[in-house]
This record gives sequence, C-alpha cells and structure tokens, in this order.
Amino acid sequence: MVSSEGIKVDPKKIEAVQSWPISSSATEIRRFLSLAGYYRRFVKVFSSITAPLTKLTQKGAPFRWSDESDESFQKLKTALTITPVLVLPSAFGYYTVYYDVSRIGIGCVLMQEGRAIDYAPL
Repeated sequence: MVSSEGIKVDPKKIEAVQSWPISSSATEIRRFLSLAGYYRRFVKVFSSITAPLTKLTQKGAPFRWSDESDESFQKLKTALTITPVLVLPSAFGYYTVYYDVSRIGIGCVLMQEGRAIDYAPL
C-alpha cells in the first residue's frame, strides 16, 4: 500500500498469516510448515524456531500442543509477516504460485523473484 507515510504491506495480508489458527493435528502442522518452508532462507534460525512444531509431525509421535509449540508457532507467524519477507510486486519479472492442496483445504503463495507477495490460506 502506498500512502503519505510511505510504502507498507497490505495489513489484510499480514492478518491472513497472523490469524492462522492453532493446528489440531500433525497434518495441519505439516501444511503450515510447508507454507513457511518456502521462506526459510528469509527467516533467521528457521530450523530452531520450527523444531517444536516439527517434532509434532513425526510418525508415531503423540500430538500434544504445548507452550513450547505455541511459542514456536507464534514466533514463526511473526517472522513470516515482517516487511523483509513480504514485499510489494514489481511490474517487471515473472510471478510464481506455490500451492498446497489437501482433503481439508487449499492454500497458496504468490511470489516474485523469490519473495512473498501474497498469501491465500483458504
């Protein structure tokens, strides 16, 4: 968004990620980590942040949402919504759409030059 205060990322796009619900199954965690994985190079210590969530996706591991899981989830959502990750589109160059489809829903990310332009979790 362009205003007298400068250029900012659309608050609706940030809200889409920040309002992502807490996962109730390993499948939902995998879906969120799949989305986040596209941006691992932009998130400092990505693996350390996601470690508690990754543990929940291991085969045979019981799914128990903990304070550590919640802290990891919130920290990752914040990292995905800061300005260095989300950028404004350029009139030049190609766009790439990454998507994740499951029996429950679909989500996608619009990217340009390796940077996220827009999220569309449905």
